[in-house]
Amino acid sequence: MDQGQQSQVDEMRGVVIAHQPATTRVFIGSPSIVILPDGTYVVSHDFFGPGSSAWVQGVTRLYRSVDRGATWRLVAEITGAFWSSLFLHRDALYLMGPDRHFGAVLIRRSTDGGHSWTRPTNQDDGLLLKGEYHGAPVPVIVHNGRIWRAMETAHGPVREWGKRLGAMMMSAPEDADLLAAESWVCSPPRYYDPTYLQGHFNGWLEGNAVVAPDGGIRNILRVDDKHTLEEKVAVVSVSADGRSTFFDPMQDFIPFPGGSKKFTIRYDPLSQCYWVLSNHIPDTLMESYRGQNPSLIRNTLTLAWAPDLRNWEVSHTILHHPEASRYGFQYADWQFDGDDIVLVCRTAHYDDTGGAVRSHDTNYLTFHRIRQFRKLG
Repeated sequence: MDQGQQSQVDEMRGVVIAHQPATTRVFIGSPSIVILPDGTYVVSHDFFGPGSSAWVQGVTRLYRSVDRGATWRLVAEITGAFWSSLFLHRDALYLMGPDRHFGAVLIRRSTDGGHSWTRPTNQDDGLLLKGEYHGAPVPVIVHNGRIWRAMETAHGPVREWGKRLGAMMMSAPEDADLLAAESWVCSPPRYYDPTYLQGHFNGWLEGNAVVAPDGGIRNILRVDDKHTLEEKVAVVSVSADGRSTFFDPMQDFIPFPGGSKKFTIRYDPLSQCYWVLSNHIPDTLMESYRGQNPSLIRNTLTLAWAPDLRNWEVSHTILHHPEASRYGFQYADWQFDGDDIVLVCRTAHYDDTGGAVRSHDTNYLTFHRIRQFRKLG
């Protein structure tokens, strides 16, 4: 790494896992991270943009670190994986998501820590849903004997981004064969409703499966509302069997820091709080962004917490750059690692080829550590 590149890494305060110059018209997306039982970190990301194959067949790369994130090694490249979540279940590593932009839902299994993977060909070995679906690297959790993962169908009657998406929850018995389509149940999708938010609702997406304080499953979704910088999320309740959902638009849209961008929520049993990394718009900068699209303001990554999933408090700014148009620290996925949080994000930043053209079109995948995170809350 030359001196110029090293200075950019120092400014980002992280470790570069992958770099893709904007001149290639291919961008880095969908970061996901897991920690194996032996302490190895495994990270995945895909590629999007006009120079990529995302609309035909997604391409996902996987990296491993055996030194707590200091160095990384590329170990696998998978064709036909996009917007996918890594997760561990019963001593195996899984990768689950569409095969392309608005594609079929596939799941793969690795028993060697991410080096080799099963190949989905039919509904017995990993092809879960045929058709058009949307997703992101969102949490996969186990609760009350079932495994849960949010997804969105893209079969909505209004064929526009956001408005075509229907929120749904996928689940399966935790002892089932996760590669078999018959193991999985999908809740009926909840589609775009033009009456929500006084007509300013533009869709919901990238839901988080979370266990609520009452023991029920919630799907907490990013909400697109370009009318205001006061961001919010939708809280959809899911039945215990995963076959039905409930949503009250009068009380289940709630204020949420960074709610118009993708976020990851996880529960910490030690602090007995929920934690989230999101692209919050600080109150001190709100006026300077007035009139802009909040979903594209991604230059601040913050840590927030809540005891109850509804009353969120921002505790600390993790990453920030003063320019929002071409800099971003977004789509952060993360895990608890003892007293720390380890995270990966798609980062738009300057590089020796001129940097990202806009914040959305990221040119880096970066790794970061938040030390002693509970003391920040």
